Amino acid sequence: MVLPEELIRDGGGRIGLIVLDGLGGLPDPRRGQTELEAAKTANLDRLAAKSSLGRVQLLPVGMTPGSGPGHMSLFGYDPLEIDFGRGLLEALGSDYPLRAGEVAARGNFCTIDDDGNVSDRRAGRPPDEECLRLCEQLQSQISIDGVRITLLPGKEHRFTLVLSGEGLGASVNDNDPQVTGKAPLPLIGSDEASMQTAMIASEFLTRAEEVLSGGVASGILLRGFSTRPQLAGFPERYGLKGLALAIYPMYRGVARLVGMKALDCGPDLDAQIAMAKSHGSDSDFIFIHFKDTDTAGHSGDFDGKVAAIESFDRALPRSRPRRHRHHRRPLDSNDADGALLAPGAVAIEQSVHDSGQRRDLR
Repeated sequence: MVLPEELIRDGGGRIGLIVLDGLGGLPDPRRGQTELEAAKTANLDRLAAKSSLGRVQLLPVGMTPGSGPGHMSLFGYDPLEIDFGRGLLEALGSDYPLRAGEVAARGNFCTIDDDGNVSDRRAGRPPDEECLRLCEQLQSQISIDGVRITLLPGKEHRFTLVLSGEGLGASVNDNDPQVTGKAPLPLIGSDEASMQTAMIASEFLTRAEEVLSGGVASGILLRGFSTRPQLAGFPERYGLKGLALAIYPMYRGVARLVGMKALDCGPDLDAQIAMAKSHGSDSDFIFIHFKDTDTAGHSGDFDGKVAAIESFDRALPRSRPRRHRHHRRPLDSNDADGALLAPGAVAIEQSVHDSGQRRDLR
C-alpha cells in the first residue's frame, strides 16, 4: 500500500522501533512454558502496563517469510510486490552498493559428509575470523573467465557472493536443501541470463569444494540470488530520516534498501544503545535490531533464549531516551526447540508506548 502524501505529518519527536528477533515461541514440552513466559522481565512488564499491546498480521496467514521480507513488512513495504533476495541485503549490509550488472547471493559455509550430503548447514558456526580467512582463501584461489568474483565475509558461517559481469540474471534457485542428510540442490536458472549465472555459480561451488576439502567448512550453500530494485525510501515514503543500528549485516542491508542510514554499531546491545545516544539526535526514526533471541531459538537453546530475553530486559531502561515514541515490535520467528514453526507463521506481538497515549484498559 502506498501512503497518500497528504497523510504524512510532521508529528514532532522521534520513533524508536526495537525488534527482538525470534522472540515468539511455543511452550517447551518439558517445562510447559515459552521462553518469554519463563524469563524474568520486570522492565518489559512495567512498560507493557502503560502501553498499548496487540498483534499485527503483516503477511497472509501461513506465509513463512525469511528475515529480509519480514523486516521489509515491518518497515511498511510489501515484500510480495518487490523482487529482491537475501543476497542483496547481505551485500548492502556489508557496505557493498551492488551495481547494475551484478548479482549477489547469501552464502553459508557448511559441512558436506563423505556421501555428499549436508551434515551441518552452518559448519559449526565458525568465529568471524575463520569466516574472513575462508573468504580470503577462496578469493585468492578461484577465478572464472568472464566474471569478477567478490566475497564479502559476514558473521560466523555467513558471507556474500557477488558476481559481476555481462548478461547475468538473478532468477536462480537456492541450492540449500534446508535440512541435513540431503545433498545440495543443483542450481537452475529460469531464463537465459539466469542460466548463465547458475552455470558460473555452479562452477564456483565445485572449485570451492576443492579448496575447502578436508575442513569442517567443506562446502557452500547459496540462496537469495538478487539484483537491486529501485524503491522509494523512508524520506520519500514517510517523511522520516531513519537510522538503523544492527549488528548483523543483513539487517543493515534491508535498512539501507529502504533509505535508512545504517551503522555497524559494534558487538552487543550495549554498543547499540551507546550509538543510539551518540548518533540518534538527527534522526526521526531509530531502528534497533536484537539478534540474540533468534540465534538461541534457531539452536533450540531454551535456556540461552531465556538469558537473551533477560539481558535485553536489563538493558531496556538504558535504551529509552526521554520524549521518544517507542514502538517495540518483536519479530515472531517461533523457531524455539529446533524450528517448531518457520518465521512469520503467526501474528507478531507488539507493544506501542507513547508518553501522550492512553494505555490499554485491563
